[in-house]
Amino acid sequence: MVMTLQRRMRAEDLPLVVPVFAVTGAILLPGGTMPLMVFEPRYLALIDDALGAGRLFALVQPREDEAGTVPGLYDTGCLGRITAFGETGDGRYLITAAGVCRFRVAGEEEGRSGYRRVEADYRGYHHDLDLGDIGPVERRPLLAIVRTYLGGLGMATDLAQLEKADDAELVIRLAMACPFTPQEKQVLLEAVDHAERCRLMTAMIQKELLEESCGSSIH
Repeated sequence: MVMTLQRRMRAEDLPLVVPVFAVTGAILLPGGTMPLMVFEPRYLALIDDALGAGRLFALVQPREDEAGTVPGLYDTGCLGRITAFGETGDGRYLITAAGVCRFRVAGEEEGRSGYRRVEADYRGYHHDLDLGDIGPVERRPLLAIVRTYLGGLGMATDLAQLEKADDAELVIRLAMACPFTPQEKQVLLEAVDHAERCRLMTAMIQKELLEESCGSSIH
C-alpha cells in the first residue's frame, strides 16, 4: 500500500525542532523530490515518528570534522515532507520526500530512538516556500556540458527528458542527481538561487572533465 500526500506549507507551520536523516552525498532542494529506502533501525523509528507529526523531517549531510554549529553535521539542511510511503516485505520503508524549505542548524536537541534532532532557523530561506526562484538560468552552457558528461558515462539517452524540463526543474534534478562530492553537493544546497546553482554545476562538471582529460593524456 502506498500513501501519497502533498500540500504547500506556510512559514508559521515550519517546525523549530526537526529530526535529522543524515545521508552523505545526498541533498534535498525545495521543489525537488527524493526516493529513500529506509532500513536502519534509528531511521525506521524516525519515519514512524515523522508520520505521526506532520510527516516532516530534515535531510542534513554529515561531515567528518567537528566544525560548525553542531558537531558532525553541516550547518545547512532542508526540511522535507513525506509525500509517499510504502512498506517492503522485509521490514524496510520506501518513502518519497519533497523538499520544503532550507534552514540553518541553530543547535541540537536531545535525540530520540538513536536519531538526532536539531533546532532549525529558517530566516533567510522563507522564499523557498513560494518556489518562485525560476531564473534566469544559463541552461544552454549547462546542457552542453552535461551532454558531454552523460555521454562519457554512457547515459546520453537520459538527456532528452532533461531538455524538456523547465529551468527550475532542470537545475534541481541535476544538482540532486549528479555524482558530485559531498562538499560540492553542500555548496549547491547553499547557493543563493538557481542561477548561481547552474553556474556552479557548469564549473564543477567542466573541472571534472578537464581532470579526466589531463589524466588520460599522461602515459
